[in-house]
Order: sequence, then structure tokens, then C-alpha cells
Amino acid sequence: MKKKIFRILARINKAVLPSYSRKQFDLSKATKLQMMVIGWRYYVTRNSLD
Repeated sequence: MKKKIFRILARINKAVLPSYSRKQFDLSKATKLQMMVIGWRYYVTRNSLD
């Protein structure tokens, strides 16, 4: 059940949130909001794969 919810969240993230890896984004210049988005995407992706 938990894994299914995170897979749905991962699909929503992919559709809604920006992908910084495609833009060759520099993490040292990221704002707090951008770091939160990166962290959230990592958290959801990590839990959807477990």
C-alpha cells in the first residue's frame, strides 16, 4: 500500500515539478525552495523504489 502511494506521488512529481537534472543545475547556487523540491523528489523516488 505504501509503495503504491509513493509510485503515484512519483508520477505526479514527474508531471508537475521541474527536473533540475536535465538543466545541468548547479546545487551550490540553489535556493532553499529549489533544495526542498530536490529533497522531496529524492524522498518520493527513494520510497517508490523500495
